[in-house]
Amino acid sequence: MTRIALIAAVAAGFALPTMAAADLKRVESKSEFVQLVQGKTLSRPLVRLQVSPNGQISGRGATWDVTGSWTWQDGFFCRDLNWGGDDLGYNCQAVLANGSEMRFIADQGAGDAADFRIR
Repeated sequence: MTRIALIAAVAAGFALPTMAAADLKRVESKSEFVQLVQGKTLSRPLVRLQVSPNGQISGRGATWDVTGSWTWQDGFFCRDLNWGGDDLGYNCQAVLANGSEMRFIADQGAGDAADFRIR
């Protein structure tokens, strides 16, 4: 089983309760996004990430390091990630938040979603 398949299977068993879409508001600007994540950790089962204002991403996913970079383009969080040596690629994502939780939706809001707590 690949590392990604293994983590996806384990994480599915510990998934966060689905956030009510009505509680989340679209993050429209880089400054709003930075204000939400600066000095915080984004967490979900087995994953802890820091997203710095200078465009860096770092943390751990299960037992592997996560590294990457991000920019804000046309209202989307665009990231390039590496997880334990695997290139997860570049993807621009819609971001929704309510102050204590954040949802990233891949493929400019048309793909899969990942929910994180902001701590």
